[in-house]
Amino acid sequence: MAEKSSIFDMIGPVMIGPSSSHTAGVVRIARAAIRILGAVPTEAVITFYNSFARTYEGHGSDRAIVAGLLGYAPDDIRIRTAFDHAEEAGLHYTFQSVGNASTMHPNTIKLNLLDGRTGHRVEVVGQSRGGGVIRIVEVDGFPSDFSGALHTLIIDANDVPGSIAFIASVIAHDECNIATMFVSRKGRNDAARQFIEMDSPIKEITLAYLRQLSWVQRITYIPTLD
Repeated sequence: MAEKSSIFDMIGPVMIGPSSSHTAGVVRIARAAIRILGAVPTEAVITFYNSFARTYEGHGSDRAIVAGLLGYAPDDIRIRTAFDHAEEAGLHYTFQSVGNASTMHPNTIKLNLLDGRTGHRVEVVGQSRGGGVIRIVEVDGFPSDFSGALHTLIIDANDVPGSIAFIASVIAHDECNIATMFVSRKGRNDAARQFIEMDSPIKEITLAYLRQLSWVQRITYIPTLD
């Protein structure tokens, strides 16, 4: 895919854009998404909404999102050549834009990602709030609300009575303090997803215990994003 000129071409090999919303925040949304996927994707459909839809090329958000999908940090000098690195890594990406989504935050990105090695897919919607701050507001159609600034657990489980209290108790016994918990479900006694932000890391043995519970389907652990 041919590169287009952007702010990066004028400022040299340092990731400094016109605002952190268009650079650091964009990278962090992608980094959160690949941790949810569990790998660098082989395919990505990237949709920019509202103000991002109008400015993503000129402000370098296109390179920033691809760099984040490769796992690069916000200050990585390889961001300005991210398109080249994506080709080398076998990451195929497509950009889309929706300029008038009135119900969405002005700086919203949706990522549809595929890990072709496993067949695993995820859809992640993130908002860049300014100052490098992000919010992940939807994962696979489940509403969410976490920032990546804290250690985060995503737990897919059956909606059984007492499950939320039980998981909170297990985490507490690991001496992890829960900062926030957001629970989404598709319906009563149907699939549920818990998003739990914690102040400190959770032990691997605790994750292993939670994963073996018969009513837990999948657990994703996301350490703090840089």
